[in-house]
Amino acid sequence: MNGHVLYEVFLAVAREGSFTGAARALGYTQSAVSRQVQSLEDGTGAALFERLPRGVRLTEAGRVLLPHAEAVRDRLAAAGAELAALRTLEGGLLRLGSFSSANAALVPRAQASFRERHPGVSVTRTEGPSVKHLGLLAAGELDLAVVSPAAAGPPPEGVTLHHLLDEPMLVALARGHARAGRRPVRLAELAGEEWIVGAERLEDTLFRPAVAAGFRPRTGLVAYDWIAKLGAVAAGLGVTLVPALAAASVRRDVTLVTIHPDDVPYRRICAATPPGPTVAATAFLEGLRETAEALRGSRGFPRRGRAG
Repeated sequence: MNGHVLYEVFLAVAREGSFTGAARALGYTQSAVSRQVQSLEDGTGAALFERLPRGVRLTEAGRVLLPHAEAVRDRLAAAGAELAALRTLEGGLLRLGSFSSANAALVPRAQASFRERHPGVSVTRTEGPSVKHLGLLAAGELDLAVVSPAAAGPPPEGVTLHHLLDEPMLVALARGHARAGRRPVRLAELAGEEWIVGAERLEDTLFRPAVAAGFRPRTGLVAYDWIAKLGAVAAGLGVTLVPALAAASVRRDVTLVTIHPDDVPYRRICAATPPGPTVAATAFLEGLRETAEALRGSRGFPRRGRAG
């Protein structure tokens, strides 16, 4: 019989003052209770009960052991309650990672829905590039991540990808730009523009699908931060691609226009989990799927194959 049961029997005997009373309370036979007490006494090397003509009472060693046995019982009960809370989503922790533009709409809406359904689960969020979150997930340091994985190659070992949506790009133009009122635009019409990008290598930017299709923009300013990119656009320093998920957060002095379906770059958005996700991660993933479905019908998500 395992250790916590030995302590349970010990506490019952101490509480009832007899082996017979403890056996009745626990649903055991008296001989089984006697054997467990003897086993605990053998393990501790001390007599825990003084056998009396009618019942038993704690020895000095038994009185020393009593608070420790109670502490073990209480800790195990608390652990059982916490484990049950994990299964029922009444408690626990979800460690979530996501890239910046996913945090503009997709992740916060899913998180708000999750919190309404499961207020007892704490969610911690980290922001950063997808490659960082895939590594953290594979290392067991995240439970779920929203990522934009590279188009080629499998995910890292220990990571399962769940496709959420294909996110189209929009073009951000200054308010007074000649094409600010036109929808949709062809990328060729903007070939002479100065494009503001987030990295020196176009293959590392939102232009990756367009570059693969043969479009090579003329790049000027490199800006890593969205505030800097859109500030440069508003000042007339160039134009930039904006993910549809971030469309609602664009400043008022910048105009967004859709790109013709034949040209529009799409970015694959996935949720990433371990092969065996936690109960909380599974529930949050379902919320992400629901939110992604709703977002597909919003502004900036044109149907493929149709203009406008």
